[in-house]
Amino acid sequence: MSRRLIMMLAFVASSASAVDIKSVRMGTDDERTQAIIELSEVVDYRVFTLENPNRLVLDIKDGRLRRGLDVAARGVVTAVRSGQPDADRLRIVFDLKETVRPKTLLESGKRFRHRLVINMTPTRVPVVAARSAADSTEAAREVVIAIDAGHGGVDPGAIGADGSHEKGITLRVARLLAERIDAEPGMRAVLIRDDDSFVKLERRFEIAREQKADLFVSIHADAAINRKARGSSVYVLSTRGATNEAARYLAERENRSHLVGGVSLNGRDQMLAAVLLDLSQGAALEASAQAAEHVLASLTRMGKAHKRQIERANFVVLRSPDVPSLLIETGFISNPEEERKLNDPKHRARLADAILLGLRDYFHSSPPPGTWIAANVKSQAHVVAFGETLTEIAVRHGVSVLQIRQANELASDRVRVGEVLKIPTSS
Repeated sequence: MSRRLIMMLAFVASSASAVDIKSVRMGTDDERTQAIIELSEVVDYRVFTLENPNRLVLDIKDGRLRRGLDVAARGVVTAVRSGQPDADRLRIVFDLKETVRPKTLLESGKRFRHRLVINMTPTRVPVVAARSAADSTEAAREVVIAIDAGHGGVDPGAIGADGSHEKGITLRVARLLAERIDAEPGMRAVLIRDDDSFVKLERRFEIAREQKADLFVSIHADAAINRKARGSSVYVLSTRGATNEAARYLAERENRSHLVGGVSLNGRDQMLAAVLLDLSQGAALEASAQAAEHVLASLTRMGKAHKRQIERANFVVLRSPDVPSLLIETGFISNPEEERKLNDPKHRARLADAILLGLRDYFHSSPPPGTWIAANVKSQAHVVAFGETLTEIAVRHGVSVLQIRQANELASDRVRVGEVLKIPTSS
């Protein structure tokens, strides 16, 4: 075979897997600088910031610049440059005047085709709520969601028939989910791990508590002896697991000084501490189940769920006594077809989208007090759980059956499991 033909074949092979970066342009408004990257298709990417000097870094897997970068510096960006740290990774670096909070949004559709938008807000600009009726602006915190990519480092997790490691798939899904959460108004993501490192199971939910997370979401890929098993699953902690963890917290001195539900257990007698912990844990378990119902319903709308109801298990990472927690099995890596899907960036993007929609539905229906969502989002949603009736749903939300029927244009009082109902305000 001639050298020329070999080079042509190599070029064709590389072109087939490459993602073209068609253009990079900048925009600004009063508070933020925006980078808009036009793409040839959906990408697997990562955004992070560095200091001394201040930079924002965008890594794109299999990225390729169609033409050289010629981007005018605007806002907090002083220069834009590119590099190739690895053979399969393009890096675009934005030099900054100051530190920023980045939020990303990956858009796909007829209008934009494929584009990545990075919003850079200087850290000196506070996150505030919209103006109230009294025309006053007051700070409102973001909802914090801790995202745990299962396994990592020396622990590969399940291994698929084609050799895929669960730890790599979970990290890619976790990063995509974090990017979508960060782009959602009033929400912020915290990644328990953002690289191929090993984090002890107990340490994972401890990090979530330290970050004052409103919800802990652990991402996994299931495995089974039956290679035909397929579909997503959502788990919450079993009552037995909760009881075991409560006993440990009461027994260990270092845990008694932790805040549980906002109250320190230190210095309190055993019975009172047990009551406080039980109340806190009961509320967390109820919130976990509600969030899990929303996420499972969203994943079910995307495709086949492994089971129609949420499942309960004694997973260590779900044992936080006061942070609502759920574990998502994104699919069966032991199923060759699902292994192929889990390795497809487009499928992972759809997974992240579905999980985000479920989380959004949950927090919009039950926003934590003092958050931006509580101050700004007035509409609510309810995911119908197994055995629920329209009357029970109406009583729970303090509205009438007729109001729910009218808001959702229902012809009768019959509702389906997994159906998402708009809940009108009681006023």
